[in-house]
Amino acid sequence: MREDPQYAPEHLALEAVRRLGPEAAEWARRTRAAQPHLPPHALAESAIRKFVNRARLSGAVSGAAGLPGAVLDIGVLAWTQARMVLHIAAAYGVDPAHPDRATDLLVLQKVHKVAETARLALGVAAGRERAGALFRGTNTPLARAMLKLSVKLAQMAGVRAAKRVFAKIVPGAAIILGTWANSSATKDLARRSQALYGQRAIGGPPTQRQP
Repeated sequence: MREDPQYAPEHLALEAVRRLGPEAAEWARRTRAAQPHLPPHALAESAIRKFVNRARLSGAVSGAAGLPGAVLDIGVLAWTQARMVLHIAAAYGVDPAHPDRATDLLVLQKVHKVAETARLALGVAAGRERAGALFRGTNTPLARAMLKLSVKLAQMAGVRAAKRVFAKIVPGAAIILGTWANSSATKDLARRSQALYGQRAIGGPPTQRQP
């Protein structure tokens, strides 16, 4: 993501589904086996509580961490949110490991407004050249790439005040994401996810992973 920051959210979404989708599916299977009468909404709520708490804990980065640490902090928040969305999908019987969940992530996190543009961007990100070729022949410094990455991930994580993030990065200060900001953005994302997957559970059978 650092070396292809323009498509950082798409790379994160693709990797999240690959790595975290099976984990979410297994969590839902185990929980249903242990509590067979637990309704999907209650199962989703348990996941939300867990990951909102994790979002709070990822709250702040010290000034000594510098820009790489600040980018890491935002990345951890975006990754935690992606994991939560996939668990919510699993709670409602929607396959969290299906490739379409990457599209869902980008739309739910408001990186893209509609699924079609999200799918197009995912296709571009998946087919990019190797990292070393991306900036060949340019004068783009690493710091500029890191800055672009931080803003992209901040937008994905729901940190909409991108200008404030930018202002804090430029002088080299760390980004301080208060626990209230992390939890608020994560709760908003959770509600959108519940609305999407809850409606799918009502409107039709669970999405099945393609072989």
